Amino acid sequence: MESSTDSTSRALEVRGLSVTFTTRRGPVPAVVDVDLDVARGELVALLGESGSGKSAAARAIMGLSDRNATVTADTLKLGDTDLRTLSEQRHRKLRGTRMSLVFQDALSALNPVLSIGDQLGELFREHRDLSRKAARAAAVDLLGQVGIPAPARRISDYPHQFSGGMRQRILIAMAIALRPELIIADEPTTALDVTVQAQILELLDTLRRDLDMAVLLITHDLGVVSEVADRVMVMYAGRVVEAGSADDLLSRPAHPYTEALLRSVPRADRREGRLHAISGSPPSPANQPAGCPFHPRCEYVVDDCRTTRPPLLASTVNAARFAACHRSEEVGHVAVAG
Repeated sequence: MESSTDSTSRALEVRGLSVTFTTRRGPVPAVVDVDLDVARGELVALLGESGSGKSAAARAIMGLSDRNATVTADTLKLGDTDLRTLSEQRHRKLRGTRMSLVFQDALSALNPVLSIGDQLGELFREHRDLSRKAARAAAVDLLGQVGIPAPARRISDYPHQFSGGMRQRILIAMAIALRPELIIADEPTTALDVTVQAQILELLDTLRRDLDMAVLLITHDLGVVSEVADRVMVMYAGRVVEAGSADDLLSRPAHPYTEALLRSVPRADRREGRLHAISGSPPSPANQPAGCPFHPRCEYVVDDCRTTRPPLLASTVNAARFAACHRSEEVGHVAVAG
């Protein structure tokens, strides 16, 4: 899948990324041949159900895959740096300085026995060689940037003294502390209520614009995607099945899976008694069906779907839209009519 993103502005460039886990029952492909670009100042959403391979792809990019995982890629670059050739030590140095990961469970990610000031300050002491006093001042400034009230006073507090939304802001502060080129946010709003979710998304959106950072947002929530994403990539069974601009993809999906996800979202302008539900469950990575992996759950299924896996191809109408479906043009027309 060729991206329209200018190569000179790409913070992240991924081609042919695959992640396979070695298990007692044999190899299990979790991510298969994924292409992905994120430009500076851009927010790209990686969307899909649990088990679709989103987090496995993100951890592979960060160099944090489990020991039983084999990661391969034709291209895996952060700016001009080829991540495939780095030693573990050099990869570790990049994490935090040039790319950062925001976890979904802030309480588990933060050290419960260290104050927030100590945890933030350590980043500046280790990577910027600041004195303890200067590191603390930088940490206070960071807390202010992410909207923590009275940061000079709260810098001495511990994680359990903050609300869930405030802890998530602290994780974002840690992610942006050293001004990385790329932030990967893995389900950063999952455990938060709707109001706090909106605040966290607005914060991520503001920071990436102000600091010209690239953001890869991993989520299963279409509401999250519609609020902040520039582009969307939909994953199913370890592969990208649809990609395009957020406005275009959400208004005119070209893959039955994306269309089904959109129909399952509650809308104020609809008065139906029941929400649409996608029948069945995603296939196990170890036992995927022949042909298109979505065909057992698909309302558009034809014989070709059961035998031939559709490639991810550009739309004949819009070269920036990609879909892996034998009937993508028909799905798009039905979505518009609906």
